[in-house]
Amino acid sequence: MSNSSSKSPQNVPGAHFPESLRLRLSEDLHLTGKAKRTHDGYIRAVRQLSDFAGCSPDQVTEQHVRQFFLHLKNDRNFAYGSLRVAFSGIKFFFTHTCKRDWEIIKMLKLQNITTLPEVLTIGQVHELIGSATTRRMFVYFWTVYSLGLRLNEALHLQVSDIDAERGWVHVHRGKGAKDRYVPLPTTTVRLLRNYWTSHRHPRLLFPADGRNHRLAKDGISQATTPMSETAVQGAMKLITKKLRFGKKVSIHTLRHSYATHLLEAGVGLKVIQKYLGHSSLQTTMVYLHFTDTAEANAREQIEKLFDRLPGSGE
Repeated sequence: MSNSSSKSPQNVPGAHFPESLRLRLSEDLHLTGKAKRTHDGYIRAVRQLSDFAGCSPDQVTEQHVRQFFLHLKNDRNFAYGSLRVAFSGIKFFFTHTCKRDWEIIKMLKLQNITTLPEVLTIGQVHELIGSATTRRMFVYFWTVYSLGLRLNEALHLQVSDIDAERGWVHVHRGKGAKDRYVPLPTTTVRLLRNYWTSHRHPRLLFPADGRNHRLAKDGISQATTPMSETAVQGAMKLITKKLRFGKKVSIHTLRHSYATHLLEAGVGLKVIQKYLGHSSLQTTMVYLHFTDTAEANAREQIEKLFDRLPGSGE
């Protein structure tokens, strides 16, 4: 077994991972509807296992897998989230792409650690979005927040997804390839319309910008892809560094804040689950931790229900 840090050709990351096998794993991930982030994370996990074992993933032994996870936990001190991605990716590979009936795959379980996401107040969200230094970032951040979208769901929004007349947005490039409709606020449709006139791309709402994506002579963007993840993540990092909220804030924080603010406004959990595209209500219930509204309503109902003792006239 080899996990040397030597830079010989055989120890370059991915040197033992044949392109044909990587492609087959990629196809399996696409066929099962995995999101891009999940797709990339799973492939990275299998590549890391291959690097650790010093052989092609389909030649890895059960003992390799056992030692690899001990290495991640004890030597590299992988955080829970990173360990979970590695475990899920390798389990997927040996369950679908290269089937192995190994006890180690059945035995490995991760403690279900529930970490609460960071959430901003409405005022903080407005301050954050208002601090955007470019028009497209302002519109992008507001779109993520007001529609409760994931980072890539917003980046890949298309003109045809917007039903302004009925007030809905069709999200059909979401996690797990699950379609959903979310309400479209009037402020958001106005912003998107105004922003669209700056690039007039026939398909994309947030086309890539920069030297290679200039407007044609007729003022129409010639971009073939949406703006990049790194562009929006970089903009968010600069803003949060400046504002210093004392919280770890990311694009996804806007989605968490959307859900919490809906709950505080009295929107039911089942409706929020539908808008967020969660498969399980259990996932949505985490937002109950961020609001006193539900508990306050429960206390009010309890007082009404038990406000009189039987036979006492009290």
